[in-house]
Amino acid sequence: MPGPAGDIEVVTQGTGRRIVIVHGGTGNRTWEGVADHLAASFSVLRYTRPTYRLTPPARGAAAVEIEVAEARAVATSAREPVVLVGHSSGAVVAIEAALADPSPFSALVLYEPPLDVTHSVKGAAALQRARTALDDGHPVRAMRIHLTDLVGMPRPLTTLLLAIPPARRLFADFAEGQIADNEMLDALPVGLQRFAGVQLPVLLITGEKSPRHLRDRSAQLAAVLPRPPRQTDLMGQAHGANDSAPDVLAGAITEFAARIPT
Repeated sequence: MPGPAGDIEVVTQGTGRRIVIVHGGTGNRTWEGVADHLAASFSVLRYTRPTYRLTPPARGAAAVEIEVAEARAVATSAREPVVLVGHSSGAVVAIEAALADPSPFSALVLYEPPLDVTHSVKGAAALQRARTALDDGHPVRAMRIHLTDLVGMPRPLTTLLLAIPPARRLFADFAEGQIADNEMLDALPVGLQRFAGVQLPVLLITGEKSPRHLRDRSAQLAAVLPRPPRQTDLMGQAHGANDSAPDVLAGAITEFAARIPT
């Protein structure tokens, strides 16, 4: 389908009520398992976000505009209000799209959106170091900074992960999109009070083992939403349940989506 940032390839599975998935930094393919489970009851639409599809990706405020426009374009293509599912930075895109224009959506599922409560000096410095490393031709170094200083992954675990050749290649391949994604988040306004304008039903999903800052931000978002959101904490899971427990994550989404009036 044509979109605001060029052609958007939309993968559609199943039949029934429409669900659109907006992936996080781990990419569209890591949601295949969740989509397979959801497709038993719903029509599931997935696409690769422009930040991870276009070369070079847009940055800053321009990226926000393109990301929101594409999420709305994919939802509108369903020709009925959709349940919009967003993960990580994709959850930020989802709630920004709903804030801009809620009409294409019937509900939101937000899995640990890393919304900025404050633009910390430490975070800004880490993002700049990651950008410098990437621009200097060191994508793995950029991703090491991203994982440790921005995501909060323990350094020994990051070192172990990046020592695995397939993982190094994977992270190097999407480093350009990931750092641009971080810069998109950094371009958004500080604070959560503006989301008091989101009137849609919301499910907030967290992982029991996720970094504390992600769990805290979800709790802070819940406090400002005008309609008390449903909240699900995935036992034994962290920020990547779409990959580690797709059946569990799909079950939480299914239970919520089945309650939304058509």
